[in-house]
Amino acid sequence: MKPMTAVEHDEKMKESTERYGISRYAASLRLAVAPMLDWTDTHCRVFHRVLAPHARLFTEMVHANAVVKGDRKRLLAFDPGEHPVVLQLGGSDPAVLTQAAAIGEEWGYDEINLNVGCPSDRVQAGRFGACLMKDPGLVADCVAAMAAAVAVPVTVKCRLGVDNDDEYEKFQRFIDTVSAAGCTNFIVHARNAWLSGLSPKENREIPPLRPDWGYRLKRDRPHLNIVINGGIAAIATAKAHLRHCDGIMLGRAAYHDPYLLHRLDADLYRDKIKSRVALLRAFRPYVETKMKEGVALKHMARHMLGLYHEQPGGRSFRRTLSEGMQRPTADWSLVEEAIRAARTVDKSRTIP
Repeated sequence: MKPMTAVEHDEKMKESTERYGISRYAASLRLAVAPMLDWTDTHCRVFHRVLAPHARLFTEMVHANAVVKGDRKRLLAFDPGEHPVVLQLGGSDPAVLTQAAAIGEEWGYDEINLNVGCPSDRVQAGRFGACLMKDPGLVADCVAAMAAAVAVPVTVKCRLGVDNDDEYEKFQRFIDTVSAAGCTNFIVHARNAWLSGLSPKENREIPPLRPDWGYRLKRDRPHLNIVINGGIAAIATAKAHLRHCDGIMLGRAAYHDPYLLHRLDADLYRDKIKSRVALLRAFRPYVETKMKEGVALKHMARHMLGLYHEQPGGRSFRRTLSEGMQRPTADWSLVEEAIRAARTVDKSRTIP
């Protein structure tokens, strides 16, 4: 996948409008890939774009202070082929978030998203992420300030509540307060966030899923776009959610089982399913372009490791790639070697 030029991007936007009657960005509402720290870097997003031509992609969460004061090229640079792509910001200072949002818009992001769902200790210490659900007024102030400063949509990714919150009405009041400030798109991780006693990993697994709250919210507030996130690891689950809300967001399933992301994108947008080998080879031009720029193969190959998840030969593919990509001289031939390793494990079965 070669970097997309501005002209090519405009053509893609035009194609989407002709096919769906709406822009490529608007069409991407149905399927998104979650922001995942240390995972969804630009190389991951380009690979996910190969897998899912229609999905909305998100950066890792970047703190607003880092955007304002840090190395913007390192933090914000992305390949034009990633569009539609969203910058997720962390923070709780409306003034700083406003600056960061404006910078993100200048860099070409299609949307600015505010993280109101991360439960880590570091996030809590900085008074942002999930703990902001306790202060809907502050979240509204942040959203209003950012929305006034940029032309692109400002959206929120949140939880259902924190700790023992178990009243739907409280969750609805949070949404109402924030939507009144100018946010019409909410990504709802359909669990509570526990701010003490659970690790970030446990917070993704232990609090029970309650997607029915998202369904009810969509019924109660039909003018809002509601996207459900959390525990989606099968096409049937995703399509069940889509009967009640506007979109779904895949998290770790998109990373650990990337072929699921491809199959879901193809199903939702009526495209043909491609083989794993075809997808890998579609990614090859991007990989080789970046290697010529000095990027080591391992930084891109790590995102491919799950492509043969639970398939015959999957372990051989992963082992060949994970061991070989550490070599400084590793190049695309290693990926071809991993493909051959997967194919030779079970010759009686062809792996697509």
